[in-house]
Amino acid sequence: MNVPDDLRYTKDHEWVRVEGDRVRVGITDHAQEALGDVVFVQLPEIGAPSTLGESFCEVESTKAVSDIYAPVTGTVVEVNDDLADNPERLNEDPYGDGWICVLEAVDRAELDQLLGADAYRSLVEG
Repeated sequence: MNVPDDLRYTKDHEWVRVEGDRVRVGITDHAQEALGDVVFVQLPEIGAPSTLGESFCEVESTKAVSDIYAPVTGTVVEVNDDLADNPERLNEDPYGDGWICVLEAVDRAELDQLLGADAYRSLVEG
């Protein structure tokens, strides 16, 4: 299982990459493996608010439909439109081409509450 050290993680298996005043969000390698083959991604809308812990998009796989939860509070400023035609990117490259969206105006205190790589590894391996 791939858990990059430079990212932050939620207990719901989302990852966050801090990029200045923005964060890029996706699902973890563990999450995509548990989901199975992803066949559809309902992306959030640009301009939509995200609230920590609330569902802000969905991923449909051959096994189930799963909510993706906002890892931090912010506003959606960019979405990965490539996932509309290529949802399998979530399986192939969850930390690269399979990112879901970018949030802006992120609460820095919420970022501090996210898990580091070692804590996330302990969560999924425990």
